Amino acid sequence: MSVSAGVVGLPNVGKSTIFNALTKAGAESANYPFCTIDPNVGVVPVPDPRLKVIHQYITTDTVIPAVCEIVDIAGLVKGASKGEGLGNKFLANIREVDAILHVVRCFDNENVVHVEGGVDPQRDIDIIETELILADMQTLEKRIEKTRRAAKSQDKTEIARLAVLEKIYDALNDGQPARSVSIDDNEYALVQDSHLLTIKPVLYVANVSEEELDGSSPYVQKVRDHAEATGSGVVVVCGSIESELAELEDEEQAEMLEALGIEEPALNLLVRATYKLLGLQSFFTAGEIEIRAWTIPVGATAPQAAGVIHSDFEKHFIRAEVFTVDDLAQHESESQIKAAGKMRLEGKEYVVTDGDIMHFRHSA
Repeated sequence: MSVSAGVVGLPNVGKSTIFNALTKAGAESANYPFCTIDPNVGVVPVPDPRLKVIHQYITTDTVIPAVCEIVDIAGLVKGASKGEGLGNKFLANIREVDAILHVVRCFDNENVVHVEGGVDPQRDIDIIETELILADMQTLEKRIEKTRRAAKSQDKTEIARLAVLEKIYDALNDGQPARSVSIDDNEYALVQDSHLLTIKPVLYVANVSEEELDGSSPYVQKVRDHAEATGSGVVVVCGSIESELAELEDEEQAEMLEALGIEEPALNLLVRATYKLLGLQSFFTAGEIEIRAWTIPVGATAPQAAGVIHSDFEKHFIRAEVFTVDDLAQHESESQIKAAGKMRLEGKEYVVTDGDIMHFRHSA
C-alpha cells in the first residue's frame, strides 16, 4: 500500500535538514534497498526492535523492515493560498500526501534568519494553519455551490453531502481546521473527494538546538500546548545532530549517542510516530529466506494482510498460523511454540494485531 507524509514548514525552520537526514539514514540502512522516488521524495525504513528479536531465533541472511514514504514539500510563506511564493506548488504537493509533519523552529541562531524576524512557534504554526484553512475555504466555496445545485433535485446523498460540507466550512470560517469537526465514516466518505488540506492528521516536529535535546525549552512547550489543544502529537528533534548521526557508521553512531546520553536517534522516534500517524501497523513473516515486516492499515483482516504479500493469497485464503514475538522469545522456536499450544489458527474474520508473526495457508 502506498501512503505518504509531507514535511512542511516555513523557510529556515530546518525542514529540509530533517528530510535529508531521514533519507540519508534510510540510504544506509542494512539490507534495505533504499530508493529516492523523486528529488523531494524518499522511502525510509521504520526502525523496529522486534525484527532483531525475531532474528535471534530464526536464522536468515535478509531482514527487511517496513517503510514510510516521506515528501519534502516546498517552503510556505504568507499568501500561499493566493499563490504567493511557491504557494501553488506547496498546496498541490500537500494535497497529494496523507498526513502532515509540521516542522516548527524552536531554536535561536543569529546566523539563520527567520523569515518572520524572530522565533515564535505559535505564530509560525498559525501562519501555515491559516494558509491551509484559506485554501480549504476556497475549495469548499466552489464545492458547496455545486452541491447546493445538485441537492435541489432532492437527491438524498447530495443533501447529506451539503450538510457535511457546510458544517466543515463553518469551522474553517471560525479559524478551525477541518479535522476539528466531528464527522463519522459515512460523512467523511461524502467529502473525501474534496481533498481538504486541514482534514489530514498532523504531527508537530519541534526542531531544537543542540543544548536543548530534552525538549524543555519554552519554545517546545508552546508547540506541546498547541498540539495538546488540537489532539496532535509532538516529536522533539535536533536537525543538526540528526544530520551528523545519519553520516556515521553504526559504531561511531553508538558512541555519539552515548556521549549525548540518548538511546537512539530522534529520527527513529519520528519515523515510528509517522507510521502510526498514517494509521499503519506491521505484521511479520519469518523463515529461512527472509524476515520481513509488512505494512497494513490498522484494522486489516488476515486475508487482507495476506493480500499485501500476493493478491492470490487473499483471494484463496484458507487460514493463518499466528504467534507473537513474545512467544518466540519465550519458546525460542516455532516447534516449541506449537508444543506449548501457543500457535493459533485464525480464519477470515481475524483482525491482525500489530506485531503478529504469520504464516498463511492458501489454495493458490
